[in-house]
Amino acid sequence: MTILPAQVNARLQSVRNHLQTVPKSIREGRLKRVSGLVLEVEGLPLPLGAGACIISGSSSTIIDAECIGFNGGTTYLMAIDSMDGVTPGALVYPANTPYKTSNGYVVRSSIEPLAIGEELLGRIVDGFGRPLDGKGGGETKATNSPTKSINPLLRTPIHEPLDSGIRSVNAMLTVGRGQRLGIFAGSGVGKSVMLGMLSRNCVADVIVIGLVGERGREVREFVDDILGEEALKRAVVVAAPADSSPLARSKGAWYATDIATWFRDQGKHVVLIVDSLTRFAMAQREIGLSLGESPVSRGYPPSVFAKMPELVEKVGNGANPDGSITAFYTVLLEADDINDPVADTARGILDGHFFLSRELADSGHYPAIDIEKSISRVMPRVVDEKHLQAARRVKQLYSRYMRGRDLLTMGAYAPGTDPDFDVAIRLWPKIQAFLQQDAGNVFNFEESARLLLEIAGESQ
Repeated sequence: MTILPAQVNARLQSVRNHLQTVPKSIREGRLKRVSGLVLEVEGLPLPLGAGACIISGSSSTIIDAECIGFNGGTTYLMAIDSMDGVTPGALVYPANTPYKTSNGYVVRSSIEPLAIGEELLGRIVDGFGRPLDGKGGGETKATNSPTKSINPLLRTPIHEPLDSGIRSVNAMLTVGRGQRLGIFAGSGVGKSVMLGMLSRNCVADVIVIGLVGERGREVREFVDDILGEEALKRAVVVAAPADSSPLARSKGAWYATDIATWFRDQGKHVVLIVDSLTRFAMAQREIGLSLGESPVSRGYPPSVFAKMPELVEKVGNGANPDGSITAFYTVLLEADDINDPVADTARGILDGHFFLSRELADSGHYPAIDIEKSISRVMPRVVDEKHLQAARRVKQLYSRYMRGRDLLTMGAYAPGTDPDFDVAIRLWPKIQAFLQQDAGNVFNFEESARLLLEIAGESQ
């Protein structure tokens, strides 16, 4: 049998083409054990945060996961979505690397997020940046990288107030651009309504809203009813509801922060709202306990109290003086306990807090901000002395009335005994009306300050 040179060349070219399509090497491991939420993999070392794909059965079930830790030759993964269908000994491949199927070699990315940029405005995504609004992916390929903490000496100082649109906040608890504030509240005291007022009324270029660990029902209600179509045009919503994995809930807060920092670095004034910081801490607790960390305070492992300041310190003012991030973090008080470990830690790392009182909410006082227990640490930097003194005077009258109201109700107080209490009684209807506001009303900073000065002037 004679083999012609042309046949040899054709055969060699076929082998050459085949070798070009075959990957030079394939890394793979096998699923050894599933312990709660953690997947233990042997034979596949991965760095922290690296993505992986678990191929179960005959390549019919693919589970995306992420590396959350390792111990010797064992890599710990946590699934991004549901783990239904995982089988013993399943093959595990690093994300964005080829794996063999019946149809040849296939490369699968662990997640396909939208790129952080102007295209995100008006979009609703999950904690990994995947679109939830049915509008498809973006045209720009995602090349996002997590932002790093800023050198504290490079941060632009806070020097101007933020108009929140809420009269009591503008006047009594003035917020500065670049400030980080906590909204401390139990369940059912108007926290979501206040967030809606802030997201609609704050004077900012971009609003980034992270709904972390809250009820899934509230996502659409917040977008359609509370936020509204007009406000959504300048907003980005990151939704990681309670039924998401702990990893997805944790990533939701980080992704929302990365979006806000990107817009800040472009010279935009950004308002970041994360609801809630407590649910983020709970997600970190689930991850930490799954890795075998010891609980140190009400079931929270040490990593939670390390991750919270790391998240918060990414926001605020940066090196670009034209941009800023003003952040509002809600903190859920379990059983209205203000000494909850998460609440206690948050108070120490934030630049102030608004305390929503159940007593005020039960009496129909909205927003239910208790100005006695609330504080804005940067207010003296962003308002003039006249405004500051007026706020202190009204707060003193408010506090004096609250201390003596029981005597007044019982008829045990004789007018003229305490001059300050007499003034507080006379001005109480105006003070109470000033501190209340309907959700649909908007009061700018100048008008809020003018009304405050009028009340303080009447107290002289």
